[in-house]
Amino acid sequence: MDQTAKHIIFRGHVQGVGFRYTARQVARQYNVTGFVRNLPDGTVEMLLQGPAQEIDNCIQEVQGSFEGYIRDTRIEDAPYNPRYTDFRVAI
Repeated sequence: MDQTAKHIIFRGHVQGVGFRYTARQVARQYNVTGFVRNLPDGTVEMLLQGPAQEIDNCIQEVQGSFEGYIRDTRIEDAPYNPRYTDFRVAI
């Protein structure tokens, strides 16, 4: 299966609301690897790798879970990195 990667930045009221742990729970339901972490500027960064449809579905579910909190989502292609073998909350 074709593996791809997406780098996502979520803006809004996304820190201090359980975003990273919910995102991890959602991501583990899909065939994806990568990480989620808070950034110093108040945004949340996520890297998702796996089949394109799995990534898209995961992003949509995360967005739906925090519909009232996310103001903006930026999604860009990223290079696939085989070092990520699971999905975790990064520090």
